[in-house]
Order: sequence, then C-alpha cells, then structure tokens
Amino acid sequence: MSNQSDIAVERGAPKKRRAADLERYVASIVINLEGVISANWRDLPTKEIFPGIRARILWQGTNGAKAQILEIDPGAKFTKLDTHFPGPEEVFVVSGVFNDGVHDYPAGTFIHNPAGSAHVPQSKQGCVIFVFFPRG
Repeated sequence: MSNQSDIAVERGAPKKRRAADLERYVASIVINLEGVISANWRDLPTKEIFPGIRARILWQGTNGAKAQILEIDPGAKFTKLDTHFPGPEEVFVVSGVFNDGVHDYPAGTFIHNPAGSAHVPQSKQGCVIFVFFPRG
C-alpha cells in the first residue's frame, strides 16, 4: 500500500511544476503593440486603378511592400498585363469569383503568384480580393 501512496505523490508533482512554470511564463509575457495599425477596409479611400476596379490601401511598408483590397466590378478587368516584379503577389478571394485571365477562383481561395509571373486580373460576376506584395 505504501508504494501506491508514493506513486500518487509522484504523479502529482509534475502537475504542480507545470502549473508553476505556466504562472512564470504568463507573468513574463509583455504585450507590445508599437507600430500596430488596424483599419476597416470599407472606411478607407478608394482609388480607381482601371475602369470598374478600385484599390484600398490597407498598409504600405517602406520597402515597397503593400497590403490592399481590390474591388472588381462585374465584367471589369485590368487593361494591361499585371507582371509581378521584384517579388511575388499573394491573393485571397474575399467574395465573388476572381479570374486571372485563365482560371476562376471562388471566395475562400488563396493564390500565390511567384515573382516573374503575369496575369490579367478580372471578374465576370464581381469580386473583392485581398492582395499582399511582400517585396513591392
């Protein structure tokens, strides 16, 4: 019987240590929000970049990096080839159906366009996309 009692104490010890470690970890966390920005994209000004296509800049970095929302009206498309240089383009389709000139991408789709790739953004039925350029 004494062995079972010893085992029970040994099993409880790690839980006490984990709880103490967790308390120390939580106490050591420092929240730093310096430089954090936020905005509701619907409140930001728009700039028409092509007929029926509006951009709303969410964030712009000092190295040319940029995050933006594009609103593409039904039937609208870029009037020139969109080539990605010097870096890639990351796209998330928020609503509607986005088309790159070849493929349709419904809401919820993520698209990675590598540096050097090119397409003609458009939408037959209209869409909203989030676009991120990590390197300008």
